[in-house]
Amino acid sequence: MSKDTAKLSFSGGEHEFSVREGTIGPSVIDISSLYKETGAFTYDPGFTSTASCDSQITFIDGDEGVLLHRGYPIEQLAEHGDFLEVCYLLLYGELPTKTQKEDFDFRVTRHTMVHEQMNRFFTGFRRDAHPMAVMCGTVGALSAFYHDSTDISDPHQRMVASMRMIAKMPTIAAMAYKYHIGQPFVYPQNDLDYASNFLRMCFAVPCEEYKVNPVLARAMNRIFILHADHEQNASTSTVRLAGSSGANPFACIAAGIACLWGPAHGGANEAALNMLAEIGSVDRIPEYIERAKDKNDPFRLMGFGHRVYKNYDPRAKIMQKTTHEVLGELGIKDDPMLEVAMELEKIALHDEYFVEKKLYPNIDFYSGITLRALGFPTNMFTVLFSVARTVGWIAQWKEMIEDPHQRIGRPRQLYTGAPKRDYLPINKR
Repeated sequence: MSKDTAKLSFSGGEHEFSVREGTIGPSVIDISSLYKETGAFTYDPGFTSTASCDSQITFIDGDEGVLLHRGYPIEQLAEHGDFLEVCYLLLYGELPTKTQKEDFDFRVTRHTMVHEQMNRFFTGFRRDAHPMAVMCGTVGALSAFYHDSTDISDPHQRMVASMRMIAKMPTIAAMAYKYHIGQPFVYPQNDLDYASNFLRMCFAVPCEEYKVNPVLARAMNRIFILHADHEQNASTSTVRLAGSSGANPFACIAAGIACLWGPAHGGANEAALNMLAEIGSVDRIPEYIERAKDKNDPFRLMGFGHRVYKNYDPRAKIMQKTTHEVLGELGIKDDPMLEVAMELEKIALHDEYFVEKKLYPNIDFYSGITLRALGFPTNMFTVLFSVARTVGWIAQWKEMIEDPHQRIGRPRQLYTGAPKRDYLPINKR
């Protein structure tokens, strides 16, 4: 707590509010008593200047291009760690010892199967349903299958629910994919790591042996790490808000998935690929670059720049390297969309307009290209995002539940509707 105070002059009165300091990052003015003292609320659409909670999980400095998980730079975690190690870090606050890691991996691996009755649950969806629609419904239904871990007041049940969701989310995502393309479900295999197991469940078929390519598995592992958590974004805030009511964790994660589905949030990498498809060929890039620079043209380059990062997105640097590793491993040279992407990347990194405005390629640009190269259709991109982000949602939900100061979320409003008026009978209206 800082000794500084912020003073507010309002309606002829002077009011003081304490200023709180975090470990790093900007100070916050504690206005929790504002309404009580002044009878007024603050107005902050999108809550972009409001700290909704205090958290020890993730820190972002958008101006400097910094992303830390529990103090560890994302670059180090993605380069040297694996996804389940990052999961442990986000959940428990420290990197695991060798024994802790082995125990955690074992527990997650033994929870990867889903209840057998869930296989029939999928047949209730139309075959052409969007995989994210399937994810919303299926994850929301988990509480009906695992109601022995929905008591949020029981620390053991919270732990079991956390394990189940981290473990089962890739299985459910792979089932959504298989159902969508009309192939049989592939069960998880316990001797594979998290990323390799997921790739096998998505791309193996019963009629032939499937061997996981280690380069592709490493890429999938990095994609999961880079998307694991990103502070108080829209979907994470949704999970926290849903959880503040005491809702069970499966329902809260389903709410997060629904929010992530929005094109302004989790659908950005799909939008980036759609843009590449619209451009179509390398020779048309100059035309679209000029359109992007024209303020009167509604066209926007998707996958460039970021709402939070005003510098190079630290995740994009790692994803760029991963993208080129995957393309090199697969020997993809004749894909027009990827040719457009690579040429667009070169221009964006060197064109004065993009450099000056810091419109660098972001993680959505590179992840979309990589996922396409791995063989995923665009409607699966946000599903994969939700698999990775589940641990962040769970860690944030767990932190909120264990916060003794936690209260049910209740944003206020500035009412601009009709004033009080009397009801008129229908023959007098």
